Amino acid sequence: MGKVAKGGKKVAAAPLAQKKSAKGTKTNPLFEKRPKNLRLGGDIQPKRDLTRYVKWPKYVRLQRAKRIMLMRLKVPPAIAQFNSTIDKSQAASLLRLLKKYQPETKKDKKQRLMELAQAKKDGQDVSSKKPQVLKFGLNHVTNLIEQKAAKLVVIAHDCDPIETVCWLPALCRKKEVPYCIIKGKARLGTLVHQKTATCVALTTVRQEDNAELGKLAESFKGMFNENVEVRRRWGGGIMGQKSQHVTQRKEKAI
Repeated sequence: MGKVAKGGKKVAAAPLAQKKSAKGTKTNPLFEKRPKNLRLGGDIQPKRDLTRYVKWPKYVRLQRAKRIMLMRLKVPPAIAQFNSTIDKSQAASLLRLLKKYQPETKKDKKQRLMELAQAKKDGQDVSSKKPQVLKFGLNHVTNLIEQKAAKLVVIAHDCDPIETVCWLPALCRKKEVPYCIIKGKARLGTLVHQKTATCVALTTVRQEDNAELGKLAESFKGMFNENVEVRRRWGGGIMGQKSQHVTQRKEKAI
């Protein structure tokens, strides 16, 4: 600001007048202030979360739309029953038992057949017992259930399309074969050296595992075969957050 003259007029400030620096502030010459210029053609922009603006692949969009649709629509009990699965501890003990009866891989089978052929060539006795392994494949498991040969059937909850297995629990109940629904077709697939498996079945087990199989079969019978509530309970009908708030406001207004 310029000085005030005696007559009351302001005098212009001296050109290029330097303002007095604030007391006690010293600049360190080692740390020079370099402000960023974030305008066009300037510094690199900081990373921002652009998740909302990403155009996701079509299969991802379809997955999400399907998930929301299944929440909104009323789902009949035949399909809704696949949402009630066994818990984590039961799944762990079941998978531990099933892992003991994994079928042999192609490599192991080739090796066994080569050894049998060599033994036969040498004139040795080649009689062998039928192996006790997991049975898999929808048609194979269905035949075992119809013949009442299966001791326990394990069905995956996320088969697509679900129509391939939605009738299987009803068949198990009719034939009085214990069954259970487990999360993850990929988990069943790893047991039988496949990518995925819709269902697996146990027909026979070794003597030491009879008690464990009987215990699991008994608990699954109570949870699934004899549980009438599972067959009557409808699924879905869950509206979005906004719709729920609107409904709550209407209920309060009444």
